[in-house]
Amino acid sequence: MTPLVSIIMGSTSDLPILKKAADFLDAMQIPFEMNALSAHRTPIEVEKFATTAADRGIKVIIAAAGMAAALPGVIAAMTPLPVIGIPINSTLDGRDALLSIVQMPPGISVATVGINGALNAAVMATQILSLTDSGIAERFATYRASLSAKIVKANKDLAEVKYDYKVN
Repeated sequence: MTPLVSIIMGSTSDLPILKKAADFLDAMQIPFEMNALSAHRTPIEVEKFATTAADRGIKVIIAAAGMAAALPGVIAAMTPLPVIGIPINSTLDGRDALLSIVQMPPGISVATVGINGALNAAVMATQILSLTDSGIAERFATYRASLSAKIVKANKDLAEVKYDYKVN
């Protein structure tokens, strides 16, 4: 099975956050790979990964990093594939990583989700893949419908909560 999505983390300490992305891709039945690479500590490996990803069948890259958070941007500079950046909260409440990832120079874009937003990164990757894969699109539509159903149920449950001055 060829992976369609690559999840790249700057350090394995990011795995608890990226587990949400992996769990979602797994639930959507989307083949993926996971690797730890560092733009600063393993630049040669990052270059090899980025320049060969498309040839290996990867369609979307999710890249997470904290602090200077150069990893998503460095990867985006070396591949035509869409890169989704996840800023990791490691210092400065993750704002340093967020700004590093979101402030890319013109022509080198990184779609950026919120701090520690691994689930939304996987959702975005799924949406991208849904454009050309009807099976993924169908599974994603079912997921989106389940979100709506949860809120409808929660609202019905909330209506049953009683207070002396609550007006229904």
